[in-house]
Amino acid sequence: MVYHLLFPLSWKIPALSWFRVFQYTSFRIVGAALTAILLGFVLSPWFIRRLQARQIGQVVRKDGPATHHVKAGTPTMGGSFIVFSVVTSTLLWGVLTNVYVWLALAVTVAYAAIGFLDDYLKLSRRNPQGLRASYKFGAQIVVAAAVVGALFLHYKFDPHLALPFVAPSRFMPYLGAYLYVAFGVIVVVGTSNAVNLTDGADGLAAVPVALNAFVYLILSYIAGTVLAFKVGGTWIDVNIAEYLRVPYIQGAGELAVLCAAVVGSCLVFLWYNTYPAQVFMGDVGALSLGGALGMVALLTKNEFLSVILGGIFVVEAVSVILQVGYFQLWGKKRGGKKILLMSPLHHHFELKGWSEPQVVVRFWIIQVFLALVALATLKLR
Repeated sequence: MVYHLLFPLSWKIPALSWFRVFQYTSFRIVGAALTAILLGFVLSPWFIRRLQARQIGQVVRKDGPATHHVKAGTPTMGGSFIVFSVVTSTLLWGVLTNVYVWLALAVTVAYAAIGFLDDYLKLSRRNPQGLRASYKFGAQIVVAAAVVGALFLHYKFDPHLALPFVAPSRFMPYLGAYLYVAFGVIVVVGTSNAVNLTDGADGLAAVPVALNAFVYLILSYIAGTVLAFKVGGTWIDVNIAEYLRVPYIQGAGELAVLCAAVVGSCLVFLWYNTYPAQVFMGDVGALSLGGALGMVALLTKNEFLSVILGGIFVVEAVSVILQVGYFQLWGKKRGGKKILLMSPLHHHFELKGWSEPQVVVRFWIIQVFLALVALATLKLR
């Protein structure tokens, strides 16, 4: 919005020529992050007080770690403010003619609505189960299929897969539009639920989401930005994507603004969510942020890289799948035997004797390592 309102004035009014700075994505990235941070610190205390006044408190699963029982009643659904901050900052600083931004925001808002309903049912019924799993997954699949289908079928997105450590000029598997839509739905829905499963300890999800978004900020900027340099009176265009041997996607650079808003919003949320948490994210935040990360991974052709970058989310999700699958297939026959003491994986380590802050900080350290590995793939092709 700022771009559309102020940038045109730089050409009409000479005294406002400095407004041309709004044409630079890098400037608007910083603006989106700062806006999200300021919104958070100014409005979050009021928002938390409103949650407390309305007695919107966490419903804790009875079979969870005993140390988590004291968290019952802590304000939840704080993720709704994250979504508000992300959407507001993106609309304020983004180029609103960019279809990729709108598609990513569509998934973010729609998944927030699904998560909100899930959280609402948990609170109203005083039951941690919330929305029936088949309904929740079904709604996520429908939203993802509609948005990804529009991307590939209407906007003719290139249905090739990019692989980490492999230059696009060497090998890019071709799936075809319809198969790629199915693949895209898996990426978006899978990422969304993996983030949701990770959100089970104070601060555990916020930092990995922020680090994932920060890396995607860099990757999206690289994938969609062409820099112009003046050399000896001649302008020379430098395509960063071609130089680093990653797929060039025209317009993808604008997704960096959305990623910056996610980073800023998550950092502020961490201020209030760090141990002991004053507010929880809830499904409204975890599902929407996961959906946003999944869409950015898809739009920048980093679907397979997301397995490395989002390794914490992947391992958490796999731990639940293995735990449930093993119990259903063999555990019942062996006296209820399980692979882990409890899933997701962070609960297993808590029951092994790690304190909650130890689990969280150690997972953060692993996430930093994974983020560095993901960035390293830019030069290892």
